[in-house]
Amino acid sequence: MDLETYQHAITPPWNRQFRESTAVASFGSFSTHTTVLPAQNGHVGPGPIDFWNGDAAPEPVSGTGGEHPAPPAAEPGPLPPPTMDDVAAQSLLKRRKAAPSGGWRRAVHKLSGGHLNPGDSPAQVYRQALAERINQPLRGDYRIAFLSLKGGVGKTTTTVGLGATFASLRGDRVIALDANPDFGTLAQRVPNQTLSTVRDLLDDRDARRYCEVRLHTSQASSRLEVLASERDPAVSEAFSEEDYRAAVKVLQYHYNLILTDCGTGLMHSAMNGVLALANSLVLVSAPAIDGARSAAATLDWLDCHGFGHLVERTVVVISAPRPGASTLDVDMLVRHFRARCRAVQIIPFDEHLSEGGVLELELLHPDTRLAFMELAALVAEDFPAPEGRHAGTFRC
Repeated sequence: MDLETYQHAITPPWNRQFRESTAVASFGSFSTHTTVLPAQNGHVGPGPIDFWNGDAAPEPVSGTGGEHPAPPAAEPGPLPPPTMDDVAAQSLLKRRKAAPSGGWRRAVHKLSGGHLNPGDSPAQVYRQALAERINQPLRGDYRIAFLSLKGGVGKTTTTVGLGATFASLRGDRVIALDANPDFGTLAQRVPNQTLSTVRDLLDDRDARRYCEVRLHTSQASSRLEVLASERDPAVSEAFSEEDYRAAVKVLQYHYNLILTDCGTGLMHSAMNGVLALANSLVLVSAPAIDGARSAAATLDWLDCHGFGHLVERTVVVISAPRPGASTLDVDMLVRHFRARCRAVQIIPFDEHLSEGGVLELELLHPDTRLAFMELAALVAEDFPAPEGRHAGTFRC
């Protein structure tokens, strides 16, 4: 058997075509490849090309792509073993899906012994997302002022509702301060635990620790604390900017969120200090023409008196004072304030809120409670990061 017959016999069938189409000519330690081009229109391409004698490479034949068969790609090597960081990130534990929080979904989960888990409803998932936004970390204290030029639009009610929502969902301390120069009613919206007022706190020079400050506040079931204003109108009128700054200086050592319920005007004695120390504003209006005009006038006044930065960080609350649909185009009102402020939130009418007594979150209609959660999430979006624009204001 000659050499050519032997090589043909030992060559695998899948490699014969390639070997037959490529002839290798060896010259000592060098080798040249001569390629036979495929037939086209019945004609065979040029014969072997001697690159050593200066023959040029042929032009690519139309329809063939002009490329020679590429050598087979090298197989990738084995992957490196996972590190401990990879193991920690991927978490080897198979976590069980959390049980539904309520409703028929929880009943199905319980009756099936945990084998059937339909999960939470979309509404509950939305509430959990709001709670996560409300619970974002906050370093230092954050001060929110509640304004309205017109009385009876629900400013104090909004202050207590938002404060109670924050206090019930967050783990830090929340306090509402009544800075109304007249007879403020903020303390009437929580259980009365003390007769002390903000004036008593300022006169108590030993009130430095939290347990000592707590003697001057009343606390609701939501954990919201309230520091009442002076009940004597003749004395409360003397509550000045310096007094407000001194009260905030004491409170910011012990509370992360300080909500200030201002009076119905903008020119009373403490207002300049309230606006100077505020991180954001909540402007309360009713879905009525006079209420909307008063709210717009408040924004104009802030712009004209050097508080334009607060206008950009104001959340407008439209609080419905009575049941039923308003004759005013609320959507147009929302668009108007949204163009000037950071956000707008509508608080629907609620029988419990209209009573004017102690506010309990559990007695609110679910839609009203959800509206306060949405308001809290909107306000919390402006909470600063530790390296943010309020990073210089820290509690000691």
